Amino acid sequence: MEAITTNNQFEQLIAGSEPVIIKFYAGWCPDCTRMDMFIDDIIADYGQYKWFEMNRDDFPEIAEKYSVMGIPSLLLFQNGEKLAHLHSANAKSPEEVRDYLQSLPV
Repeated sequence: MEAITTNNQFEQLIAGSEPVIIKFYAGWCPDCTRMDMFIDDIIADYGQYKWFEMNRDDFPEIAEKYSVMGIPSLLLFQNGEKLAHLHSANAKSPEEVRDYLQSLPV
């Protein structure tokens, strides 16, 4: 998963017409580390999305703007809009993440 390193990069990615999933995480987060152990298989199965990750601690203003209160969180963006948000409480297992992805509008 490619890391987002600037505000401008984030804005360009979410503005596109292709659906983008951004994982918000933090280096100190044990649930984020657990997700890293299973997310690659899920990404392989859901190649219709472009996948990126963003350290929530490096971009607190973006996290606040898009209501990222817990991590890890997976947000779906397309055409500059947030279309879906998997909150950390529901992102603890591969099954929960897959259920979320199967329910997405795009």
